[in-house]
Amino acid sequence: MSALLEVTGLCKHFGGLRAVDEVSFTVEEGEILGLIGPNGAGKSTLFNLITGVMPPSGGRVRLAGTDITGWPPYRVVRSGLARTHQIVRPLNDMTVLDNCTVGACFGSETLGLSQARRVAGEILELVALADCRHRLASSLTIAGKKRLEVARALCARPKLLLLDEVLAGLNPTEVGRMIQVFRALRKGGIAIVMIEHLMQAVMNLSDRVVVLNFGRKIAEGRPHEVATDAGVVEAYLGDPHIAARLTGPVSDGATP
Repeated sequence: MSALLEVTGLCKHFGGLRAVDEVSFTVEEGEILGLIGPNGAGKSTLFNLITGVMPPSGGRVRLAGTDITGWPPYRVVRSGLARTHQIVRPLNDMTVLDNCTVGACFGSETLGLSQARRVAGEILELVALADCRHRLASSLTIAGKKRLEVARALCARPKLLLLDEVLAGLNPTEVGRMIQVFRALRKGGIAIVMIEHLMQAVMNLSDRVVVLNFGRKIAEGRPHEVATDAGVVEAYLGDPHIAARLTGPVSDGATP
């Protein structure tokens, strides 16, 4: 059986700059894949290529066996792949509930308004935003806006969710709450690819980790394998003693 997501030889060139250079990896159903690397390594550009925000210079992307290379973003979402953005993009003049309703209306099931609102309400419960449903999105804290970003993507009913630094800037309690959400999603069968610089979280959540540097994949494997890979330590993690401790337990937010 083929993987849920297959990325093969994906490239993006801007003149002489190879922002993404022959990157290949797969994601299985219900798997969490970590995508790490230094700033400028090509991680967000890779997400943009997968989701159709920009066309690749080469390579292919297949989702559930269908070639989606170069599809426009609306078709990618309807095929079952949704994403968040590193810089949150709420519809500020709409309520939290309406933001999520939009996600459900234009997602993989293209729901009618009443069904979309029902789905939106369920997802807001999941991400602990139900009490804020009638507030304007602009009034949320940064942590709330990040949860809204995740919620709106989930309302599209994806098979695969791409998360772009959703833990950045959150305090330990907020990080723990998000980790609980991601674990619940995995139990529900949703696969996740997550870009993250909070290494202890990504190493504990991920089944496998892919490492990029200067647009190229330099390592792939289980978290403990990647954390102790000499090339990864040199290019990104820095201190081998700290790297070796990254796969230790991380709080899930169950206690304050």
